[in-house]
Amino acid sequence: MKATILLLLALLGILPLAAQSTEQLSSPDGKYVFRFTPHDGRLTYSLSYKGKTVVSDGDLGINIDNHLIEKAMGIPQDTARLWSSSMRLIKVDRSTADTTWEPLYGEQDFIRDHYNAMTLHFEKGSAEQGSGTAYDKRQRYALDIIVRLYDEGLAFRYHFPESGNGLFVHVTQELTTFPFPSGTTAWHEAWAQGPFHHVALQTSATVDGRRIWQDVSERPLLLSLSDGLYAAVGEAALSNYVRGKLRLVKDGVLGVAMYDDADVIPPYSTPWRFVMAAERPVELINNKQLLLSLNAPSRYEGDGRKLNDYIRPGRAFRCCKLDKEWIKKSIDFAHDFGIEYVELDAGWYGPEMKVASSALRVSAQRDFTLREVCDYARSKGVGIWLYVNQRALYNQLDSILPLYQQVGVKGIKFGFVQVGNQMWTTWLHEAVKKCAEHKLMVDIHDEYRPTGWSRTYPNLMTQEGIGGNEEMSDARHNTTLPFTRFLVGPADYTLCYFNGRVKNTKAHQLAMSVVYYSPIQFLFWYDLPTAYKGEQELNFWKDCPTVWDESKALDGLPGEYIVQARRSGSSWFVGVLNGMEPRTITVNTADFLPKKGKYAMSLYQDDPKLSTRTKVSTTQRTIKSGERITLPLPKSGGAAIEFKKVK
Repeated sequence: MKATILLLLALLGILPLAAQSTEQLSSPDGKYVFRFTPHDGRLTYSLSYKGKTVVSDGDLGINIDNHLIEKAMGIPQDTARLWSSSMRLIKVDRSTADTTWEPLYGEQDFIRDHYNAMTLHFEKGSAEQGSGTAYDKRQRYALDIIVRLYDEGLAFRYHFPESGNGLFVHVTQELTTFPFPSGTTAWHEAWAQGPFHHVALQTSATVDGRRIWQDVSERPLLLSLSDGLYAAVGEAALSNYVRGKLRLVKDGVLGVAMYDDADVIPPYSTPWRFVMAAERPVELINNKQLLLSLNAPSRYEGDGRKLNDYIRPGRAFRCCKLDKEWIKKSIDFAHDFGIEYVELDAGWYGPEMKVASSALRVSAQRDFTLREVCDYARSKGVGIWLYVNQRALYNQLDSILPLYQQVGVKGIKFGFVQVGNQMWTTWLHEAVKKCAEHKLMVDIHDEYRPTGWSRTYPNLMTQEGIGGNEEMSDARHNTTLPFTRFLVGPADYTLCYFNGRVKNTKAHQLAMSVVYYSPIQFLFWYDLPTAYKGEQELNFWKDCPTVWDESKALDGLPGEYIVQARRSGSSWFVGVLNGMEPRTITVNTADFLPKKGKYAMSLYQDDPKLSTRTKVSTTQRTIKSGERITLPLPKSGGAAIEFKKVK
């Protein structure tokens, strides 16, 4: 009889959490298993992959502090120290989705959105107090935890349903934790453009002497688990909330570090948290389309991949000298090389850090106008991008956008953006929306990390948020990026070639155009148009697209090497980046080329014996699918390969 009563109470949702049973969810292929278990007033979960533990006894939940608004509205105050711990589980909804969507552009021509979902509905507060008044004065709150399991990984978020009393919610803390198996290490990065450190998830010295965890870490975070798995933890669909980095709560346990408090009005959903696991780190790269599926669709989807009339992926050349003569030389070079855009960088409208500098007009110190530059570029089939600092963007956005649209500017590169808190996060994404209204593409520079919002607003073409060639990063850094930063979207790395400060070989730079995805790909960063002398290997950059029909990461280890293959039409491109030690890599063409058919292969690789200034050799021959290409790679070297189908 007692068991029957307990079961009935649980079904009615009036038992405390500790008395309720485990809720389980599996991915469509059954490899991931998520378990939710109330435990001593905590909302706890675990995640396994192929029977191995990824996360064990992690916490879920939110802390809010609504005492002032509760006082103001005459609502009894909630005194719980951990707000979500005293909630009642009242219902569990389950569903399955299996759809395919077509991105406007990207790394794949189609993306499958296939998952099993579970929504846990919670309530807390009194059901009687305050009834019968002009508005609902009950101390009554609701919270949903929405869980999705894809074959690629776990995603979950918190949702505040519409409230009957009209309360806003002041969020002070996210209680989410990720306890990983003992001995787990991570590729820690303190800021978006910072260096990586392979650290232990410990606050004190480790047995092997590995560097310990310090400060919060950027997302996504790559982890190597002691049971042989790799994992990545990240954030998706952030547009009007606070940024959530990762902190070390205690040894082996990560938590979400909110930049600041957040204020939301229900109904409202927080950004997604996601966890991916894999036996090989390259599998994480191949699963990264999960991020985009967690964002709202674009109004352009389903348009048969027909690009909107202003959203045009392509290559860009940065004009380093801002006078009429060099701008025209840059446009002429772009036209001759097949580069689609030229960007006028910082300084065209005056000192960018001064409020007095107006992005509505070219500085009086310059000898050109925006209209004549745009007109000349248009005559050459080239588009113009403009750099605009956040100071001018904030003060003049509603004035500059119609002007730029009128004179024919194609895109804006946002400089030195503010990120982190709710106000600036919201402002930045609203600015991207406004650019869409004026048919302008966007490249966001400095500390902004993408979370997949370019699916919703595809005019957000790319962003920095990366330690790129402006920092002149070494090969260890470059071979870490595909497993970390590029898991969450395109990056404007600013590829160099002739500049002497680059720490890696020329073939390494060539291969970046395939390995590093960016729909707007900057080439020849820091180079003048006169630097190019017809080098044969640069035909690879002429041929290489910036968006793809299919992408496959073939092999690699973070910080050591990466082999990336991508297809455009019937042609395949392969980029290989090597780290800090010489090695030989074999590329098996059977891993990506169709079984039948012949291909004209153009191979570009380092050859220090050459007398040319770039020391990159070119080899051309016809191959069949299944042939193996052996590549001896020097320290900091690379290789770039193009396969054109022979008719």
